[in-house]
Amino acid sequence: MGIKDWPQGEGPREKLLLNGAGQLSDAELLAVILRNGLAGQNAVDLARNMINQFGGLRSLLSASKSQVCQLAGVGPVKYAQLQAAAEISKRIAHENLQRGQILTNPDLTRDYLMRQLADRSYEVFALLLLDTQHRVIQFVELFRGTIDSASVYPREVISLVLEKKAAAVIVCHNHPSGIAEPSQADRRITERIKNALATIDVSLLDHMVVGDQEIVSFAERGWIV
Repeated sequence: MGIKDWPQGEGPREKLLLNGAGQLSDAELLAVILRNGLAGQNAVDLARNMINQFGGLRSLLSASKSQVCQLAGVGPVKYAQLQAAAEISKRIAHENLQRGQILTNPDLTRDYLMRQLADRSYEVFALLLLDTQHRVIQFVELFRGTIDSASVYPREVISLVLEKKAAAVIVCHNHPSGIAEPSQADRRITERIKNALATIDVSLLDHMVVGDQEIVSFAERGWIV
């Protein structure tokens, strides 16, 4: 049965308009974006199948075009719709943590970093640059690839900090494995960067490691003093 044949008020778009988007399931929300299904499968059933195939919305939205388009009934148009929805989510997070905002809410920072880094298939080492009042200056992706003590150069961190006139820094990187637990190499890198920043009187406030479901904070563990 197609969605248009459902009883009045039960279609996902109607439910959204009547009760708000928060009342819809993941499959129903995705169905609104997809707009239609395929022969013998309505949009909700198609959405549910897509979510099940990838194990969740996040994995689906971060999948490649070739991976998504392998699903029956899914082509470039539907892939483009999914990517547009994912990008809107990232841009909203960026607006919430825009230049000039004071970082007084740790959850806001975590949400921003999770949206920016959690779904990357490769490691990204980034800096959140802050001024003397801990207002955001800029979020900068500094290195990509395997992050180890040989690939992260404190002098490049120092150069960027001086260029942007930052007074404090939050270091962050992701673990594509999905496990946020920091390695010994992560701790060594953090110590090197903290010592380097100290030579120009800039504070390292935290190093946050982003996994699939959580973020580990060095500051919360007492590893940055």
